[in-house]
This record gives sequence, C-alpha cells and structure tokens, in this order.
Amino acid sequence: MYKIIETQQYIKKLVKFLKKRPNLIKRYEKTIFLLESNPFHPSLRLHKLQGDKKEFYSISLDMHYRIILDFIIIDKQIFLIDIGSHDDVY
Repeated sequence: MYKIIETQQYIKKLVKFLKKRPNLIKRYEKTIFLLESNPFHPSLRLHKLQGDKKEFYSISLDMHYRIILDFIIIDKQIFLIDIGSHDDVY
C-alpha cells in the first residue's frame, strides 16, 4: 500500500471542488482507493507532466478532471498537490 498525504492547501481545494461537483464524490473516493492500492492501474492514467509542472505527475479523475501529485516511489508516499480540470489545475 502507498501512503496518501494531503496538504492543508489540497484539502481546502478538494472541499471546494467537491462542493461544486457532488456527483464526483464517489468517483473521487474510488480513485483515491485505487491510487493507494495500485498507482499504476491503467484506469488512473498516471503520467508525468511536462513544462513548468514537469516535476509532478497527474492521474485522471474522469475525462475532464485530474489530480496533480508528487509521487515518491522510494518511500511509497504520494503527495496530493492539486485537483481540477485539465485547463485550470495548479
């Protein structure tokens, strides 16, 4: 199992995000469970970002929204950084 670490900044953004999109709560929970169990699961579409976000990774919540994370494989820690659409994240 991997350890999910949520910063206060991330939690604040998550609450705001899910408040506007309550239909995504169950999808979010499923995504986080899968991320903890197997971050390489194909449905997460884990990939390294490019450009000014090249030190981070992204997983898909659905076709419109993603979660940006810092993935530290050595310690099996996953730091959640941001959540939102592909256009307005971070």
